[in-house]
Amino acid sequence: MSKKKVTPSVATLDAARAAARNTDSGPAAPAPAAAGSNDLPAQKAIDAQALAAAMPDNPNKALEHGIANAQSAPVGATATPASRPATGSTLSEANASAKTGTAAPEGVNATIDSLDRVRVDSSGQMLTTNQGVPIADNQNSLKAGARGPALLEDFILREKLTHFDHERIPERIVHARGSGAHGFFEAYEPLTKYTKAAPFKEAGKITPVFVRFSTVAGERGSKDTARDVRGFAVKFYTDEGNWDLVGNNMPVFFIQDAIKFPDLVHAVKPEPHHQMPQAASAHDTFWDFVSLMPESTHMLMWQMSDRAIPRSYRMMQGFGVHTFRLVNDAGESFLVKFHWQPKLGTHSLVWEEAVKISGADPDFHRRDLWEAIEAGEYPEWELGLQIFTEEQAEQFSFDILDATKLIPEELVPVQIVGRMVLNRNPDNFFAETEQVAFCTAHIVPGLDFTNDPLLAGRIHSYVDTQISRLGGPNFHELPINAPVAQVHNNQRDGMHRQAIHRGRVAYEPNSLAGGCPFQAGAAQGFTSVARRLDAKESADKVRIKPEKFADHYTQARLFFESQSEVEKAHIGNAFRFELSKVTVPAIRERVVASLANASPELAARLAQDLGMALPAPLPKALENPPRPEVEVSPPLSLLARPGDGGIRTRKVAILIAHGVEGTSLAKLISALVEAGAVPRLVAARLGTYSGAAGESFEADATMENSPGFLFDALVLPDSAAAVEALDADAHTLEFLRAQYWHCKTILAFGASEALLAEAQIPLALPDGSPDAGLVLADASDADAAIAAFIAAMPLRHFDRENDPPKN
Repeated sequence: MSKKKVTPSVATLDAARAAARNTDSGPAAPAPAAAGSNDLPAQKAIDAQALAAAMPDNPNKALEHGIANAQSAPVGATATPASRPATGSTLSEANASAKTGTAAPEGVNATIDSLDRVRVDSSGQMLTTNQGVPIADNQNSLKAGARGPALLEDFILREKLTHFDHERIPERIVHARGSGAHGFFEAYEPLTKYTKAAPFKEAGKITPVFVRFSTVAGERGSKDTARDVRGFAVKFYTDEGNWDLVGNNMPVFFIQDAIKFPDLVHAVKPEPHHQMPQAASAHDTFWDFVSLMPESTHMLMWQMSDRAIPRSYRMMQGFGVHTFRLVNDAGESFLVKFHWQPKLGTHSLVWEEAVKISGADPDFHRRDLWEAIEAGEYPEWELGLQIFTEEQAEQFSFDILDATKLIPEELVPVQIVGRMVLNRNPDNFFAETEQVAFCTAHIVPGLDFTNDPLLAGRIHSYVDTQISRLGGPNFHELPINAPVAQVHNNQRDGMHRQAIHRGRVAYEPNSLAGGCPFQAGAAQGFTSVARRLDAKESADKVRIKPEKFADHYTQARLFFESQSEVEKAHIGNAFRFELSKVTVPAIRERVVASLANASPELAARLAQDLGMALPAPLPKALENPPRPEVEVSPPLSLLARPGDGGIRTRKVAILIAHGVEGTSLAKLISALVEAGAVPRLVAARLGTYSGAAGESFEADATMENSPGFLFDALVLPDSAAAVEALDADAHTLEFLRAQYWHCKTILAFGASEALLAEAQIPLALPDGSPDAGLVLADASDADAAIAAFIAAMPLRHFDRENDPPKN
């Protein structure tokens, strides 16, 4: 049956053309440019869509796998744009000036012309400022009289000093936004059966650590609560040297080979033509890239899950990501995956809450970590190891050298071997947290690498980056990076050298220093494991991936199917939000087509939510992957790790006003403090508020400076007078609604039930059953109410959620 052609209305076309002038979001399909209108934005949108649509998938993906394809790498897939603006940075490139010049020559990189274009010869030239202003006097600053004070108006002095002051230090390319703390690692038992690594040699052994948590995509001044991967890097200062376990809060990654890392980072960073968006992946270039890299699908499921917006650094897992090796004194090698399990359990924010927090407190996670340590509520994690043999690894349906795969705990259980406690904040953020340098290349005897191709690139790249970022090869001598073990070698000089070596010898072997420092030998020094996982494979030099790397969707499906229904809904919501920000529809379609291979259910939902027809699944690089050993893994759900059920460090807002019933609040505050929570009295304004019986309550926060979404739970007081006063402040209902729709626990005493009605908060769940997170009680029954409130507080009450939220 042929479809009837529908002609869009003029209003529809105008709206779609208007959308072409936006850089945030876009229609399901771009409108045609009006005849003779020379509507360049509309034409660019059409041409960009056509160009992206011309590459519905990556036709060469299947050719990246298998030894048979190693010597026959294909030419990269290309498409020809209909116009130059389709691939340009800006439509204004035709507007020339003496400064800008004209549009870039087609197919030319003008920056690789002769170096004459950047050479400077100042012979016969006057000294100038950076703005080209001639400098009359470069010997004296401007002063009020010969012996007077220097004047602020001296722009020449200020420019010169300011430029000098800011010559160092570059921020990290990724993981720029971070927070750190000192602490210790304590081994529970000796692991000498598996490894001779210093931290695991005996039960109770203490190893100092410094930990840095971070976001990945954002710059140093970006927000904490962005949807992003979180870095989880631990520097162990062992007595045999420093070991850096540089990981993330997710166990897998986007790519399989380090050669693609610059492409990934360039794609996820702000788009280069307008430097937007900051600290976000909801934009065209990221989704264009990952939609052509189906191995990213598993990681995308994690990134779109609630793990990408943790409640706190203290409430997220950490993973080493790669497969590493443990080596014992006998030289025997075992394979290992590293897991950090938070004692407080795994908890997250909801998306709307995270967005609001980023505006009210962009330092939310940094502040949370600092405040907890200052309060003596030291964050704690247990270290778990998945230990297995090469023989076991060869039987898995996936390749353990593939960083886009995890090992289900059902296959290899996690063995808890020690704990890490963070008990000291840095004295100086720059000197410690900013200058700390983590490198995957930093390991100690008893540990070794595998042939993971992504890990191989990180071993090089981290050291190389630190040399540039910290000004030279001696970054290891900065106090925060210096080991506690002795350092003796023949390295000398270089920028920022601190050590002053005695003697004249700087080589080995030598006799002039008695042969010192001498090599340690295999019994004491670091040695690499001779037999690697691929020892039985071909030793040819090839650019190719193993065949099992071609299974891009099985573990993405495993992760999605292991989530609760609430978490599945949140993943769908996250994909919808991110992809709705994409301006080129063909990219959205390609992502959904890729997801169809992992979850047809998710793909169908997204197609409906994004106003598009459900596309056919993308071609698979491996049409018939091995049957997975595990199809559902409950430990992959955040809700499977609630912690000990306590409420230590949870922040509770208690709204107060004059006339508040004080006896119940006094009991509540005592109970919360006893349980380790942080109650805060929140009012319309700071100051002292009198209770109904003459009690005195001091408000330490206001609804204006501490909105509801910053708290983990809410208490509404009894007393008609207090309720009337709170109802008169428009912030109250907003505060209450945020708590309710973010699925947090609310305790309402007596008369405050009227506030629930005013805020249109239902007293029961949509199906009519009681809401366990809504505790209603008379002040006279405070003891039972407080107990119920504390019991309900640790977890979110997701059975309230509606999509979209209802009034």
